[in-house]
Amino acid sequence: MDAGSPFDGVRDRVADVREIAVLRANRIGDFLFALPAIDALRAAYPDARITLLGSRIHEQLLASRPSPIDRVIVLPPAEGVNVTDGPPVHEDALERFFDAMRREAFDLALQLHGGGRYSNPFTRRLGARVTVGLKADDAEPLDRSAPYVYFQSEISRALDVVALVGAEPVTLEPRLTVTVRDRADAARLVPVDGSPLALLHPGASDPRREWPPEHFAAAGDAMAEAGLQVAVTGLSSERGTVERVIGRMRAPAIDLCGRTTLGALLGLAERARVVISNDSGPLHAATAVGAPTVGIYWCGNLITGAPLTRARHRPLISWRLDCAVCGTNCMTSWCDHTATFVGEVRPEEVIAAAKDLLAASSAAPAASLTAR
Repeated sequence: MDAGSPFDGVRDRVADVREIAVLRANRIGDFLFALPAIDALRAAYPDARITLLGSRIHEQLLASRPSPIDRVIVLPPAEGVNVTDGPPVHEDALERFFDAMRREAFDLALQLHGGGRYSNPFTRRLGARVTVGLKADDAEPLDRSAPYVYFQSEISRALDVVALVGAEPVTLEPRLTVTVRDRADAARLVPVDGSPLALLHPGASDPRREWPPEHFAAAGDAMAEAGLQVAVTGLSSERGTVERVIGRMRAPAIDLCGRTTLGALLGLAERARVVISNDSGPLHAATAVGAPTVGIYWCGNLITGAPLTRARHRPLISWRLDCAVCGTNCMTSWCDHTATFVGEVRPEEVIAAAKDLLAASSAAPAASLTAR
């Protein structure tokens, strides 16, 4: 690799690689951060088959969608890898899974999943010829390991890992192809009538990352005043949050809570003139299809999860460190309270950033919606 490369941990490629396994079994947003690393693997090992060891939602996302991944194998429940409050772990099912994986005869198994306390022993049990991955202080090493340091961009973290097997970056931001079916699913929810669209996503997997509903309502009203049709998305479990946003808006908004498949969300995001969202899977998916985004981030999450470029993205930062309930500094400690850490981002900041993106997109040539 060139001496000036930022990825100076690059090592030699592994010879005679035909089968590659990549462990990344967490949420959609987390998976998307790994795509540039998987793009690099595809470029370095063009004749190998790349298997994602992931979840059912990854399988659904990648079905009939062009990507560097050839197939998805859905993991059974495994402690510390894909189980929190989910189904119980059954050791006999896990052993059958590992028996099947050893028969796959993987040449490379890459752990892009996390610090490795649980995922590195899991990766070793796959029986690959060479194991590669992240290693926190409490994790056992793999054959080739990169240090897990929490405050690092997830994208560059995964690129550090694949550099250990000679895979140099070819992309630096996640990209997802939007399909004809995605666009058709989106059009059934919001017909294509020429009206410019703004998407709001007020939910998040962690309530501490949720911007207040009244702030989202103010941003939605500003987008409506700017001439955009406003739609509010959310999971069925986020129904209360979506209703509070729409109920506080003066302008009408389309309620899409619980109605969007992942494909429809991608189709809508591709059409959107702006997406305003908490730090969440839908925000990262919108970024991956090229939508202009205004993301609301807690400062620590900005380091790990924000887009790397700013031409189409305006991440806004809350610098709050202390829990509003107990005063614990949550940058260095932990508490169980769920009060928001991002409420101090002002609506005026978000509205100004969104209008800046609208002005930029109006000045740019229209993007083609031809199926890719």
